[in-house]
Amino acid sequence: MMIACEECGLVVDIPNLNEGEKATCPRCGHTLIKAVSLPFQRPVAYGIACLIMLTLSLSFPFLSFTVNGMGHQITLLNAVETLQHFENSVLAVLLMTTVIVFPAAYIVLVLYLYYCAHKVKNIGHVIHARSWLKFLCRVLFKIQPWLMVDVFLIGVLVSLVKISALAHIGLGNSFWAFCIYSVLVVKCVSLVDRTWLWDQFFAMVPVAGVHDGDTHMDNNHVGCHVCNQINPMPTTHHARCLRCDSRLHIFNVNHSLQYAWAYLFASIVLYIPANLYPMMYTVSLGQTEGSTILGGAILLWKMGSWPIALVIFIASIFIPMAKMFTLAGLYFSARKQASSSTHIAIKRLKLYRLAEFIGRWSMVDIFVVAILVALVQLQNVMAISPGPAALCFATVVIFTMLSAMSFDPRVFWIPKDKSYQQDSELDATESNSVVPSVHK
Repeated sequence: MMIACEECGLVVDIPNLNEGEKATCPRCGHTLIKAVSLPFQRPVAYGIACLIMLTLSLSFPFLSFTVNGMGHQITLLNAVETLQHFENSVLAVLLMTTVIVFPAAYIVLVLYLYYCAHKVKNIGHVIHARSWLKFLCRVLFKIQPWLMVDVFLIGVLVSLVKISALAHIGLGNSFWAFCIYSVLVVKCVSLVDRTWLWDQFFAMVPVAGVHDGDTHMDNNHVGCHVCNQINPMPTTHHARCLRCDSRLHIFNVNHSLQYAWAYLFASIVLYIPANLYPMMYTVSLGQTEGSTILGGAILLWKMGSWPIALVIFIASIFIPMAKMFTLAGLYFSARKQASSSTHIAIKRLKLYRLAEFIGRWSMVDIFVVAILVALVQLQNVMAISPGPAALCFATVVIFTMLSAMSFDPRVFWIPKDKSYQQDSELDATESNSVVPSVHK
């Protein structure tokens, strides 16, 4: 089985793996495929446990807030309802989808697909609804980057420490169920390998003329980013993958950088109001006070909660800025100069991987606001409402994630002696698709 590495473009011929083994790219170290031990039993077991814990997380009180004899108790869904009450529908939908809907849909799809794969392997079941299975597999891996259960849990813990000095906080049964649920979701996701799962339903289609050691610069194939099927170079811009029917994307430096820069510029613009406007408003004894991201971190530091202040500062200020500067540097270097050595290419690739990984954790501050808004609602005695910066900051996080996803890291592996002139010439001859320069 041959797979084209999606991070460096090298075509690798992978032997049959035993359970517990994984194959990595010999050039960049990216994991190409892994064979999980007990591949059918473990994901299903973790998936069922996830659904049980999710049901418990939604069925009982999550947190309670008591001050001066007055109290308020919430469930997990109350956070969504409260944001909707304050006419913050976008944040409500974001919280609902990333913490509840997408994770639940992901787990249900994993259980169904692994059940179907088990029937195909052990019973010899014939696949009838092929297009439906392909669609479900595509959906499964499309929503995977947007599962933020673990990020939400960190946001809850930060919220508790943030207001523990002001009132008594009670932890409900659903809180402990959600902690277990978060761990189970992370583990379940780590057990799912997309190449292995596709192999259970649809075998890879051999493509003539593509050999082990070829790269994306050889102009003889296109690797599918959804199922890792190697496809012959398409002749039209509407070409679909031979295996999963996903739309193929030819390696195109200009196209990748245009989308990546567009999302990055949008996030930079929105990052300004996200820091200037209040993230939330606090009402205490009839007086309203706004709090910005930096102001909240400084206040926590002065109160002696310096660990939480550092978490807020790192997640909401340092990480977004570091990611934007890092991505901008990588995009600029990718456009102006190609890699002169494998060492430099790997160095840039590791930096890109780090920027892509840490981006989602900036959503911690948004989840902190959501929990505080839902929990602290005691009329004029004490209440918290979301500020205009919350929506701006959430959009910044989403756009930086989309920017990193739009960028094609294979651009790091263009040899230094290859220029971008051929790319521009092909842009003038083809309307919607580009064939990059060839290098072996």
